[in-house]
Amino acid sequence: MRFVDEYRDAAAARPWIEAIRALVTRPWAIMEVCGGQTHSIVRFGIDELLPPEIRLIHGPGCPVCVTPVELVDKAVAIASRPDVIFCSFGDMLRVPGSGSDLLEVKSRGGDVRIVYSPLDALKVAQDNPLRKVVFFAVGFETTAPANAMAVAEARRRGLSNFSVLVSHVLVPPALEAVLSSPQRQVDGLLAAGHVCAIMGTGEYEPIAKRHRVPIVVTAFEPLDLLQGIHMVIRQLEEGRHEVENQYDRLVRPEGNLPARELVREVFRVKDRAWRGIGVIPMSGLGLREAYAAFDAERVFDVEGVGGPESPHCRSGLVLQGIIRPRECPAFGTLCTPDNPLGATMVSNEGACAAYYRYRRHATD
Repeated sequence: MRFVDEYRDAAAARPWIEAIRALVTRPWAIMEVCGGQTHSIVRFGIDELLPPEIRLIHGPGCPVCVTPVELVDKAVAIASRPDVIFCSFGDMLRVPGSGSDLLEVKSRGGDVRIVYSPLDALKVAQDNPLRKVVFFAVGFETTAPANAMAVAEARRRGLSNFSVLVSHVLVPPALEAVLSSPQRQVDGLLAAGHVCAIMGTGEYEPIAKRHRVPIVVTAFEPLDLLQGIHMVIRQLEEGRHEVENQYDRLVRPEGNLPARELVREVFRVKDRAWRGIGVIPMSGLGLREAYAAFDAERVFDVEGVGGPESPHCRSGLVLQGIIRPRECPAFGTLCTPDNPLGATMVSNEGACAAYYRYRRHATD
């Protein structure tokens, strides 16, 4: 398969591993921000190929994992209504709220449907004018343009039975929070390429300068990650802290300007709670007042809905790179994919899910 196998070629990986070994003179900790990067690292054993001086830390870049339990509870409450068709990406269905999840609602007879695009949900609304159709709009900068397009298109078509439950979060404020923490363990960052394909690289410049940390925008295949790690280590060893772009086959410094403009038209920046982490100022998106009629939280009046996180779940510490999944006492015992305490165990980008799938029998 073109453009995939080339980036998974073991023979091509060896020179990068040797180059990294030749560069390293002292211990360094590098955070891969995105859960997709984490899954590639664990699946292909990239961390085990690196010299012992390099420690990879998992970051907060899993949109499903950071969706607050309160919003999952609101999704469950809305989806349980008999007049609602609730549409969501599949990996949100297993994410536990404080008492239930969307899959349980579906098993009780709720009309919960998996869609592959917010525009699919829009079609459901158009085909069911007597039902209220809600789309669970979860994600980072990557998915915000498509969700903004769905809302703008719903208004253009005059669809009054369509709304979105918004849980959009932004990566740069989360990195500010991680790097400002007194528990910071991070020397360098691998930034997520798909996020930068939309937002560009400019927002990372002041972060790299302020926190004196190299940030390398990186794709998700093994060779991409090895090259990105090499670029971060080279900066650290040379005492530099700049933004560099390994993923230049897709990412442009300015990002996707039409997509960014559409997001600005539909959404506004606001404070947002991150599951297991807490509220990060100006780290999320909410609908602008002009689009309030499409805000499911207003349409269904779910103010006050939401319970507490499981006291046994340590996913917030995993998402901040403070502990690894297997360091959580509940990992693989109280918390498994069949009985998850937190979203990191069931999301396709969750760090706990990656370790359970590929490393649960390994010993450190």
